Amino acid sequence: MDKRSSGLDIHGIPLKNKTKVTMFILTGFTDDFGLQVFLFLLFLAIYLFTLIGNLGLVVLVIEDSRLHNPMYYFLSVLSFLDVCYSTVVTPKMLVNFLAKNKSISFIGCAAQMLLFVAFGTTECFLLAAMAYDRYVAIYNPLLYSVSMSPRVYVPLITASYLAGILHATIHTVATFSLSFCGSNEIQHVFCDMPPLLAISCSDTHINQLLLFYFVGFIEIVTILIVLISYGFILLAILKMHSAEGRHKVFSTCGSHLTGVTIYHGTILFSYMRPSSSYASDHDMIVSIFYTIVIPMLNPIIYSLRNKDVKWAIKRLLVRNWFLHKLHL
Repeated sequence: MDKRSSGLDIHGIPLKNKTKVTMFILTGFTDDFGLQVFLFLLFLAIYLFTLIGNLGLVVLVIEDSRLHNPMYYFLSVLSFLDVCYSTVVTPKMLVNFLAKNKSISFIGCAAQMLLFVAFGTTECFLLAAMAYDRYVAIYNPLLYSVSMSPRVYVPLITASYLAGILHATIHTVATFSLSFCGSNEIQHVFCDMPPLLAISCSDTHINQLLLFYFVGFIEIVTILIVLISYGFILLAILKMHSAEGRHKVFSTCGSHLTGVTIYHGTILFSYMRPSSSYASDHDMIVSIFYTIVIPMLNPIIYSLRNKDVKWAIKRLLVRNWFLHKLHL
C-alpha cells in the first residue's frame, strides 16, 4: 500500500503526528562558540574584501572612459553579480555565527533560495558570454568593436539574467510546494535545494529530476561554450609570432579558465547528485567556494592582473589626490 494513502509520509512516519513547518533552523558548521567567532571574523573579512574589490571595479569601469568597452562592461556586470550573490548568503550566515536563534522564516528561506539560484545561474551564462567575448577579441581583434557592439553584448547580458530568473523560479516553486512537516533543521548555512529536499516529507522524485536535468543542461551548454571559445583562443595563441604576446594571452586565459573550472566544478559536485547522498559538512564546505570564495577571487582573477585595470586604478588615485590637494 502507498504510504501517502495510508497516512504515512515517505519515511513511514504518521502525518497526523506532525506539525507543518513555518520556519527553518540553519544549523551551520559547528556549535563550538570559539570556532564560530573565528569563522565570523574570517568570513566577515572575506565579505568586506568581496564588496571592496567588486564594487571598486564597477566604479572604476564607470569612471574611466578607457575601460568603456564590452570586456570591461562584462567584468562590471560580473562584479555586480558577485556582490549580489555573496550578499544573499553571507550577512545571514554571519549573524547566525553569533546568534542563539538561527531561524529563518519560510518566506525568507524561499526568497534566499530564489535570489541565490537566480544570481548563480546568471553567472554561469555570463561566464560563457565572457568566454565568447574573449574569443572574438583575440581571434579577430580588428572586427572586435563591430562583432561585440551594444546590439550583441546587451542582449547577451539580458538573456543571462532572464535565464537565471526563470531557472530560479522553477526550482523555488517546485521546492516550496513540497510539504515540510517533520524536522525543520536545514543542515547548511543557507537555504539550498539539496538540504531542503533531504528534510521534506513529500516525494521529491520530480524535484530531483528537475534539478538533475535543468542544472545538467545549463552546465553542459555553458561549459561547452567556454571550452569551444577557449579552444579557438588557443589556436589563435599558437598562430602568434610574438612569444611575449603568446605568454600574456595564455596567462590571462589560464587564470580565467581556473576561475571557471572551480566555479562549475563545485556546482556539479553540489547539484548533480541525489539528495540521499547529501553530506552536510562536505557539501557546506564546497558551497562556501562558489558562494563566498569565488566572488572574492573574481576581481583578482579577471581584473587586478590586467594592465589596463592597474593603470585605471593609478589614474583614479592620482586624480583623487590632486582633487584633495586643491580642496586644501
